[in-house]
Amino acid sequence: MAADTPLNGRLDDDDYPAYTMGRAAEMLGTTPAFLRAIGEARLITPLRSEGGHRRYSRYQLRIAARARELVDRGTPIEAACRIVILEDQLEEAQRINAEYRRAANEASGRSGHPSS
Repeated sequence: MAADTPLNGRLDDDDYPAYTMGRAAEMLGTTPAFLRAIGEARLITPLRSEGGHRRYSRYQLRIAARARELVDRGTPIEAACRIVILEDQLEEAQRINAEYRRAANEASGRSGHPSS
């Protein structure tokens, strides 16, 4: 198999749905019921195979692992999912703000004004 095959790129893709529900549950040390519950809470939405089976990406498994940590500490599953969603939204907002600050600093540097 050549190194530049489409499959090789998928294996490096965090969003590629490579894991079955059983394998995902095994990797997380949890049950398929837990994965279904966080899906129902809309924390993650697994893709479906042609046969209708749930498939999870590495990114989704990281999100599920964070929810499991919270549940293991006694947080109700619905609350754990909401916390993870809010953490993800905060991280994204901070990333966007950092990009805006960087762009503003670059623009003020080009216009001859000192950046603050």
